[in-house]
Amino acid sequence: MTNTTTRTEEPVLVRTEGRIGRLVLNRPRALNALSHTMVLRIEEALLAWESDPAVATVVLTGAGERGLCAGGDIRAIYEDARVGGTASAEFWRDEYRLNALIARYPKPYVALMDGIVMGGGVGVSAHGSVRVVTERSRVAMPETGIGFVPDVGGTYLLGRAPGELGTHLALTGEAVGAADAMVCGLADHFVPSERLDALVADLTRLPVDDALSRYAAEAPPGELAAHRAWIDECYAADTVEEIVERLLAHGDPAAKEAAVTLSAKSPTALKVTLAAVRRACQLCSLERVLEQEYRVSCAALTCPDLVEGIRAQVIDKDRTPHWSPATLAEVTEKDVARFFAAPTA
Repeated sequence: MTNTTTRTEEPVLVRTEGRIGRLVLNRPRALNALSHTMVLRIEEALLAWESDPAVATVVLTGAGERGLCAGGDIRAIYEDARVGGTASAEFWRDEYRLNALIARYPKPYVALMDGIVMGGGVGVSAHGSVRVVTERSRVAMPETGIGFVPDVGGTYLLGRAPGELGTHLALTGEAVGAADAMVCGLADHFVPSERLDALVADLTRLPVDDALSRYAAEAPPGELAAHRAWIDECYAADTVEEIVERLLAHGDPAAKEAAVTLSAKSPTALKVTLAAVRRACQLCSLERVLEQEYRVSCAALTCPDLVEGIRAQVIDKDRTPHWSPATLAEVTEKDVARFFAAPTA
């Protein structure tokens, strides 16, 4: 939402403006994808501002006009997974710690979720206390399309969405707009994108509620409410196979479209994701869910689908991943359980 792009090569611009601490994700050519360095820099700034009486509010934005953040650095994860490295596990450890810090931050944390907000971008925004979306917002956890599983507390957030909306979004990776993000508990306020700069300017001198009251508006109608009946009915099934069967048998064309979408995802990722979301609903805190997600993410590093999914979608861009196993029927309960096993050392 900001034109403050690359006068500096710093991947995160950190500064104070009036009464706010300002964080600008500053990799616009990479859609502000998060690197390990960025995660550590954000954490450092937040910890410093916790005890700084001059900072009343933290504001997170993204450089460029395309979005807040498209997620983690997928290419780096791909290279690490190919060689059996540990860099991704170290990145996730620190990233998930940052997600928990944001969720428990003692001062208002205002995330302007303008444009694309996916994966790791959800992690640094949707756990904040004040989450603002615009008419340009596209919010998603699209991990199953690359053979991965929603992380950064995504299974915590989606597991607590009304009915089975979160299950639908977790499995399909569907991106939602402002109104639907608010319905699902991923955002709180709608502000037209043309008003964001003025909102930030007012936040430098006003309390959050006072500033928001000047610019918040009613979001344009969403889409999920119209599909709630078939989503709740179909995704309440116990297995991914049964979910797909219900979707195909349902009379709503959108349900059949969802089944087609699922058919293109990693079968292993789908089954692990369903289990992760269901388990997250039973865990008592975000921190416990993040611990579970860390185990799942580390296990995914040793699964062939992660490398293959990133290759097909990001590296070669042929959009034809060859999943292994190739079908839902071939993914056993033992295969799924491996992702949740406690580390042996």
